[in-house]
Amino acid sequence: MELPPRIGKYEVRSKLGEGSTSTVYLALDPFNEREVAIKLISPEILRDKTHGQMYRHLLLNEASLAGKLMHPHIVQIFDAVLEEDQSYIVMEYVSGGTLEKFCTPNNLLPLDRLVEIIFKCTRALDYACRAGITHRDIKPANILLAQAGNIHGDIKISDFGSALITNSDQAHTQVFGVGSPAYMSPQQLRDEPLTQQTDIYSLGVVMYQLLAGRLPFQASSNYGMIYQICNIEAPLLATFRDDLPPGLGTVVARAMQKELSARYQSWEEFSRDLAQSFRNKQLSAQREEFPDSEKFEALRTLPFFAEFSDVELWEVVRFSRWNDVAPGTVIMKDGERGDFFAFLLEGELAVLKKAHSLGSLSGGECFGEMAIIRRGRHDRGADVVAQTTARIVTIPAHALQHASDACRMHFYQSFLDVLAARLADANNRLAAL
Repeated sequence: MELPPRIGKYEVRSKLGEGSTSTVYLALDPFNEREVAIKLISPEILRDKTHGQMYRHLLLNEASLAGKLMHPHIVQIFDAVLEEDQSYIVMEYVSGGTLEKFCTPNNLLPLDRLVEIIFKCTRALDYACRAGITHRDIKPANILLAQAGNIHGDIKISDFGSALITNSDQAHTQVFGVGSPAYMSPQQLRDEPLTQQTDIYSLGVVMYQLLAGRLPFQASSNYGMIYQICNIEAPLLATFRDDLPPGLGTVVARAMQKELSARYQSWEEFSRDLAQSFRNKQLSAQREEFPDSEKFEALRTLPFFAEFSDVELWEVVRFSRWNDVAPGTVIMKDGERGDFFAFLLEGELAVLKKAHSLGSLSGGECFGEMAIIRRGRHDRGADVVAQTTARIVTIPAHALQHASDACRMHFYQSFLDVLAARLADANNRLAAL
């Protein structure tokens, strides 16, 4: 098939892939000067007497999400054109390929990287759930690596064409019979009303496959697969791997419970248990860097970030710096120009002025923020020194200046809360004299 020179206003560069219902092209958006992926729908599919109406519904479904799912781990839909002679979806171009290549025993991902990927999926799907969206087709082919050849880069969830959308603005009728049977929950296979728990089950199957190098249920036909999913317990992961921490197998087993009451009830529960498994010593003993999942969970526990959305918190994860420092380390020095502020996650810090103690800082506290509030015109007024081994999160001033408006607004609101609390504490101390 000859490559079309243009699709609408987009200049076609190459063909990325082809399926039974559509062809995906790499193209240039000349107005925004960026590469995009265009899913061009086959006109014959939409005219099909048997399935045309269903495919049209799925296309409208995906088109309705243009500009709405703005999350760092979800493929963004930029544009959609639905016309009689040409229908297509314009999406963010993600170059790294899918997770399918990591589903065989001879090419499995490192455990820490696998847990990191699934954690990011749970947070992205929780974001979608809060927007009233259930994906319904979670599988390795719909989880993309953001950069080609970089398994340690970010991931993005794609293809919301099968999604069930229910929110205050619209309520789309649930279309049955869409999705990939091997990853479907028993409830989806039985055409029952669905919630986020069906995606939780599907992500559990993906996690199982990435850990074991095979699907939990294998059959020669869809009918056999469906029977097993609805009636047979999956083999234990330890059957295929003896090097897995027990906590990891427990997480997968709970995500894949057949009964809704036994399965994770929410993405928060799934995320929490996954993050806890990540902290298992068997997983983390040799790591030198802090995984993004651990950063996200640690920041989420701080009162300072209580009003930050998940999207804004991922933004902070990306531009913050994380370090474990030894006792005696000088973190801020009296008289120096301040160009960052910080949070103490663990340990204890001393605040000193000419070797005299002004107080101490403990886990969860923010310090050095006056340098940001005064826009770099502030010199440090004291030394801050680690009394114990301490975990420090540093936010550079220039990074905050380039953060999104919503992220900066929440930082400044939280700064006000911190200053108000310190003023109240000072007043109470004065009143006690």
